[in-house]
Amino acid sequence: MQGTLPIFRRELSGYFATPVAYVFIVIFLILTGIFTWQLGGFFERGQADLRPFFDFHPWLYLFLIPAVSMRLWAEEHKSGTIELLMTLPVSRGGAVAGKFLAAWAFCGVALALTFPLWITVNYLGDPDNGAIVTGYIGSLLMAGAFLAIGACVSAATKSQVIAFIIAVVICFLFLLAGFPPVTEFLKGAQMPEAVISAVTSFSFLTRFDAIAKGVIDLRDLIFFSTLIACCLVMNAFILEAKKA
Repeated sequence: MQGTLPIFRRELSGYFATPVAYVFIVIFLILTGIFTWQLGGFFERGQADLRPFFDFHPWLYLFLIPAVSMRLWAEEHKSGTIELLMTLPVSRGGAVAGKFLAAWAFCGVALALTFPLWITVNYLGDPDNGAIVTGYIGSLLMAGAFLAIGACVSAATKSQVIAFIIAVVICFLFLLAGFPPVTEFLKGAQMPEAVISAVTSFSFLTRFDAIAKGVIDLRDLIFFSTLIACCLVMNAFILEAKKA
């Protein structure tokens, strides 16, 4: 994919060229701290691990990741720079991959800056560091899935606000897919077991929870990777269709 690296470098440096990136990171770190120590009842649990930290990630990402992804293509469409971008010696796939990887790397930086929490739990006790590592891997993969969905939506509209709202709604549906009330509703509606299993298989909550517990199932990795790839392909098709 021609041009991926230059686009990646341009986009990633662009994040840190404005105060918005630093505001996002500060908000993310503050919220993770509040959710871990206060709402997660870290000290009340009497157990040194990062389960409270990871339990809130899907809900944090539900709003924070679409806030990152909404500008990826919508801003290009609104400002008219999309035409200039597409005239550069960059393939459509390269542009899509470069923008996505830059945004994903930015989210990875924000996630990596939570390392003091990891140091703290090791100071306070003897946690399962293997489970913590898998939790971080799962969190990064889930962030990538949220981001790929948001990027795909952003490519379809000129409005960042509309891109944000639609991305939140779609991501929320992926979270609800594994929510117990939804499963119970489907059972109460006499849905076939195959349908219930199919709906549940799309749940971010279920798949991330398994990884955060230290269980790396190849099916979960394939699910997130496939979803990211499919969304990026759709992203490229949407850009091609809008160009036509």
